[in-house]
Amino acid sequence: MITSSANRQMKRIVQLNKKAKARYEQRVFVVEGLKLCQEAPHGSVRATYVSESFLASEGSREALEGLPYETVSDRVFEAACDTKAPQGILRLVEMMEYELEDLLGENPHLLILEGIRDPGNLGTMLRAGEGAGATGVLMDDTTVDVFNPKVARAAMGSLYRIPFFSTPDLSGCIRELKRRGISMYAAHLKGTTYYGDPDYRKPTGFLIGNEARGLSPGIAELADCRVKIPLEGKAESLNAAVAAALLMYEANRQRRGDAR
Repeated sequence: MITSSANRQMKRIVQLNKKAKARYEQRVFVVEGLKLCQEAPHGSVRATYVSESFLASEGSREALEGLPYETVSDRVFEAACDTKAPQGILRLVEMMEYELEDLLGENPHLLILEGIRDPGNLGTMLRAGEGAGATGVLMDDTTVDVFNPKVARAAMGSLYRIPFFSTPDLSGCIRELKRRGISMYAAHLKGTTYYGDPDYRKPTGFLIGNEARGLSPGIAELADCRVKIPLEGKAESLNAAVAAALLMYEANRQRRGDAR
């Protein structure tokens, strides 16, 4: 049993939680909690750690699903975790890797992100994207790391299932997608078309910008159409994840053949 925070494995977990550089050098990331650990693809699990209390709890052996694990004292386990009230189980999972082509599917329905900085927002977008049937998420390299532990928690398992791709050349990727016949719609405060009006049954990409600044002028100019979401009261804008969800679910509604 591991009983010291100075243990090499515990130090590794702390570094993986805190530093994207460590994650990408080792090509693994940390997931915490029973649900995320159970949903992790078995072939991608590189290590499992459980607390003493978790191991003593009812059903813990079944939850471990026969995979090897290391037991850690409660105090040391809590110190290594990113969460304030850990559930007593964490895993190191091999990073998923995709290419731009993997995001397209038979009829592309893409979420395209520029400068999303809040990990909760990104995780929520991944979760909403899976729920709405998006075929993939394209991000620029200023967007928060998709393997950040807070992103993984907010995505609630969708991180394992929805394809994503990060690029230092977002504009180049968008131009390539447009050449392939994918229409681009930018969520924009200066939009002149209500978001429910365009036809999203065809190949579609939704552009969502930074929480505070929105899309940069260069990316916004690549949109075929700028769409707006109607706002009542004194609200000036919506949370970026909420806006993304509304757009993706409108595409989902249209593709299901619901009445417009």
